[in-house]
Amino acid sequence: MKILVVEDEDALAKGLKFNFELEGYEVALAGDGVTAVRMFEAAEPSFELIVLDLMLPGMSGYEVCKQIRQRDPRVSILVLSARTLSEDRAMAFDCGTDQYLSKPFALPELLSRIRNIEERRRMLFGGAEPASPETSRELRIGKDVVVNFDRFELHVKDAIQTLTTMETQLLRYFAQHEDRVLSRAQLMQDVWGDSSTFGSRTIDNFVMRLRRLIEPDPANPRHFLSVRGTGYRFVSNPAEPTEPPA
Repeated sequence: MKILVVEDEDALAKGLKFNFELEGYEVALAGDGVTAVRMFEAAEPSFELIVLDLMLPGMSGYEVCKQIRQRDPRVSILVLSARTLSEDRAMAFDCGTDQYLSKPFALPELLSRIRNIEERRRMLFGGAEPASPETSRELRIGKDVVVNFDRFELHVKDAIQTLTTMETQLLRYFAQHEDRVLSRAQLMQDVWGDSSTFGSRTIDNFVMRLRRLIEPDPANPRHFLSVRGTGYRFVSNPAEPTEPPA
């Protein structure tokens, strides 16, 4: 896997590069946001994973994430930041981050997450299996929404929204387990590949973003339903509410 590390602290960047290369990854370094975007655009073949600090000179990590995500919805982005507030995490996920790990961090945990990302990418992009009910290429949600899993696209009426890798995986998992109550721990384990190192807010942030993209009224969801104290239940075509008799 080809990794771009975007980190302005030189010693940390070189330490990450050294350890990633020991794991067999191809690694490049960028010390600021502008350089990172330029390297990403010029890379051939493309980078498959971005390990991204948020506090960077010249361009914030949030903006780097947005620009890279616009250019490639399939690239995986893991934020590695000293920012620990829930607002920082929410903003990073809104910009297109797949995973978020706070500094200081344990190297074994970081490497575990990268291996999980690599495995998920292999499952998504590594094979050419024919479509089946489990791997359907499209999903219709309600009357106006169609998800194209091959293109990572969400069609809402005449508008097209690009989905991230993790948003696509989460949507597919919901579709495969429609109308079942799914716990946050189950979603973490089966979609992200880890149920022990993430907070429940990670799942909540992703579901809130899907609601904003898909639900006609995100404050009153009809497709991504909260199950108090447990998790969520997905319904692609809920029954239309009936009008009371006159």
